[in-house]
Amino acid sequence: MKKIIVAKDGSGDYTKIQEAIDSTRDYKGKVEIHLKQGIYKEKLFIEQSNVEIIGENKTNTIITNDDYGKKEWSNNEKMGTFRSYTVFIGGDDFKAKNITFENSSGCGRIVGQAVAVYANGDRCVFEGCYFLGSQDTLFTGPLPLKEKIQGGFKGPGEHLERKPTRQLYKDCYIKGDIDFIFGSAQAVFYNCEIESVDRQMKENGYITAPSTPEGQEYGYVFIECKLTSTAQAETVYLGRPWRNHAKAAFINCWLGAHIHRLGWHDWDKEDARKTVAFVEYNNKGPGANDNARATWSKILTEDEANEYQIEKTLPVEMLR
Repeated sequence: MKKIIVAKDGSGDYTKIQEAIDSTRDYKGKVEIHLKQGIYKEKLFIEQSNVEIIGENKTNTIITNDDYGKKEWSNNEKMGTFRSYTVFIGGDDFKAKNITFENSSGCGRIVGQAVAVYANGDRCVFEGCYFLGSQDTLFTGPLPLKEKIQGGFKGPGEHLERKPTRQLYKDCYIKGDIDFIFGSAQAVFYNCEIESVDRQMKENGYITAPSTPEGQEYGYVFIECKLTSTAQAETVYLGRPWRNHAKAAFINCWLGAHIHRLGWHDWDKEDARKTVAFVEYNNKGPGANDNARATWSKILTEDEANEYQIEKTLPVEMLR
């Protein structure tokens, strides 16, 4: 194992995270990067596998950038969603602990999509991390097979093979408003706080926008999470389908009053109502309403909910 210390004050091996990552490109073993507290304004590209980044303090160890979808890229072309990332993770077996990942560009109504983390690797684990943004905060790759608008997938994953990924977010805090957890991964969110930003609108936001591939057993699974917001009651939906076979489950979660009584939105895709798997079990709080949910969603039985246990949805080596 190779251990590297990154410190803004020069007391480590490097002062920039990307320099530390680049120094390990030809190393075949595990790389452990210890990140001393500070604000690191960088746009990170991590394509090698077996990288772990451990922050000194999750509230004061911040990786931030401010690219956004409507930003001019070149030749009057906009940057778009998938080039706006603060951190791109393309390698497998990536781990992060006690770090804040931020896209600070601001309100999506002004700047468009702005990704904090683009996680495209298999067996990615995030523990005790913050994800801060507005629209499209966290993208859990891979991309869907086909784009709906030509050029809509421009970015580091555009030409990559669409390999399935499994991801774990444990004890994390994720903040955003529109589709701020989106993508095709099989991902478990365990004991996380999911905060919806108050846009002061009638339809204030959508927490998830899964693009689960057809035939994939699981999409997003939220277990024992807390959904919070200062937004008005019934203005935020649990999710809507980015692609028609979208899957999302909320199990044993606490839902604030901001969650809409219908729970789910169809994104005006009536055909998706027949193919999505939007499910809930044993949720509590003012936003939990088993009797008023969209008729095309489902409240699970106890036996059905048991199939969503974390041990069944992810490889055991990810849970250690």
